[in-house]
Amino acid sequence: MRDLDFIVIGGGSGGLAAARRAARYGARSLVIEAGALGGTCVNVGCVPKKLSWHAAVLAEIFHDAEDYGFEPTRPAFDLGRLRRARDAYVARLRGIYATNLERDGAERVEGWATLLDAQTVAVGDERYRAPHVLIATGGRPHVPDVPGAELGITSDGFFELERLPERPLVVGAGYVAVELAGIFQALGARATLAARGRELLRYFDPMLRAGLAEELTQAGATLAFGFDPVRAERSPNGVRLVSGDGRVLEGDCLLWATGREPRTANLGLEAAGVLLDPEGYVLVDEFQNTNVPGVYALGDVIGGDRQLTPVAIAAGRKLADRVFGGQPEARLDYNDVPSVVFSHPPIGTVGLSEVAARERFGDAVRVYTTEFTSLYHGVTRRKTRSRMKLVVTGPEERVVGIHTIGLGSDELIQGFAVALKLGATKADLDRTVAIHPTAAEELVTLR
Repeated sequence: MRDLDFIVIGGGSGGLAAARRAARYGARSLVIEAGALGGTCVNVGCVPKKLSWHAAVLAEIFHDAEDYGFEPTRPAFDLGRLRRARDAYVARLRGIYATNLERDGAERVEGWATLLDAQTVAVGDERYRAPHVLIATGGRPHVPDVPGAELGITSDGFFELERLPERPLVVGAGYVAVELAGIFQALGARATLAARGRELLRYFDPMLRAGLAEELTQAGATLAFGFDPVRAERSPNGVRLVSGDGRVLEGDCLLWATGREPRTANLGLEAAGVLLDPEGYVLVDEFQNTNVPGVYALGDVIGGDRQLTPVAIAAGRKLADRVFGGQPEARLDYNDVPSVVFSHPPIGTVGLSEVAARERFGDAVRVYTTEFTSLYHGVTRRKTRSRMKLVVTGPEERVVGIHTIGLGSDELIQGFAVALKLGATKADLDRTVAIHPTAAEELVTLR
């Protein structure tokens, strides 16, 4: 039995951040991870996804280059070559994570962790004990329980593809679905996106949902709404997907992007008395405490609509500040968290949607919007539209929501998120001199 101060089960972004911060405070910290260090984000999430997105953006630029005076060029795309370069970069990142963990004084053990009680963890034949235990095991892709589901891959499988499918069939309507469908389409495939509901990104502002659907369609993707899969089956040309209403979609690659589920099975949480919700997510309070004193949870394993890497990192650091850093009130504020969807074009959003704002503030809400074509498309035959919305409330017009879709949205939203977090008003934005010509200037010149 080894005695420690802090045991972290899960070597993803949130767990590593908590362990490293705790170790810097002098806590004897141990990270236990059965898989690849870095978790979803580094290995099969944001990092390799963003590299793939960059490849898709390059494909769009090659398409537009002729309109900017370059000789026509249609370079061949080799997905296998991208995969090898992407995998090598991810491997380097894992090495950096391991080095940083060691540098900060935290230990690491490879293997499957099982709680024997609230303070004791088993890894194989070894036993570890600590008064503070963090559950940060993340999530995994959900696969629908329908006949033939095994014919499809998930987002994990997307990063194993060596060849670009010609007719990928993506099922889902959230972040992962729209991002991967957009990458496929931009790289030259003819993507079909099948959504059970009637719109994409259901928790986002309606302007963003409608705008993205329009842009995907204009780019050549097929959107099938109200499509509830009941079975998948092989076909002469690949795979066939059948919906409950009898509609049939076909493709040469089926990708399930129907959400994620928590990695809470076989961890011994029941033995420790930790409560889960009906979907298997760990229940926590605003300080990341579970119902068991000394046991905490954060990141994707607690669910919610803020399953984002920076959120897990921030929550992990705040937890370490509170438990080991002498800051008893330290906790993450989950309100007004900015986020980006790396769709084509990208989406940037922070704060309340117009619908949520009206539910909270009623008639005190006012909305400013604009729609335009970015200067980049001034000379291109291919066009995408940019759309922006500012949601304000009260006589002072305090900004409570900022929503953008279009070129540059992924970068511009960070700075405006700071303004929103600080309580900026519409007048504050109006007093800011615009930077011309940019997309960002539209948010300080709205009328």
